[in-house]
Amino acid sequence: MRIAPVPRLVASRVACMRSGQVVIRDVNMTLHEGGAMLLTGPNGSGKSTFLRLLAGFLKPSAGQLLWDGHDLSGPGLYDEYRTQVHLVGAKDGIKAQMSVYENVQFWELLEGLDGGTMPALEYMGIAHYAEREGAVLSLGQRKRLQLARLLAIPRPLWLLDEPSVGLDSQGVKLLEQMIYNHRQQGGMALVATHVPIGLRDHQDLKFPARNFETVQPFGGL
Repeated sequence: MRIAPVPRLVASRVACMRSGQVVIRDVNMTLHEGGAMLLTGPNGSGKSTFLRLLAGFLKPSAGQLLWDGHDLSGPGLYDEYRTQVHLVGAKDGIKAQMSVYENVQFWELLEGLDGGTMPALEYMGIAHYAEREGAVLSLGQRKRLQLARLLAIPRPLWLLDEPSVGLDSQGVKLLEQMIYNHRQQGGMALVATHVPIGLRDHQDLKFPARNFETVQPFGGL
């Protein structure tokens, strides 16, 4: 009898509360090696919060998050889990006075890696800007630089919040190919977007809009 593979990431009835308001509730999802999930829903429906929660910047107010079968609420597990995750959000973190090359290499060296920066810049089509300061880049070039870090610093789980914003059509195709290649190597991607993006064989997770009420206590949900 064939045994089904254990999912790498599981969210079970996850909820998150911030400043006395329920931001997300009862979110369930399962992601296996090589999988992709498309997060859709109106502004304010909790997509970005959910990605930040999966990145370890927030913790669930209720429910469980499991990575490789381990409940992340266990001692020290979040710290180890964060080293497996890349979050690409609205803030690109690009240092204006550092060169394009240094903006990637800094993070690469911080991870104890070396040699991946230039290939990443070449893939994203911005290697010819390597010696220029980050301050001179256009919005699209900044986005390509932000995405280059995914390639230079390998991690299995990509959490991408509106990753195509600022990209031209060629840039979007590069992004789609990046995600495809990542998945072919066993990586996973969760993508929150309002813009159509090509993800092969992906799952859908829809976040409904709701008027979030103030609740006291949380256990009353």
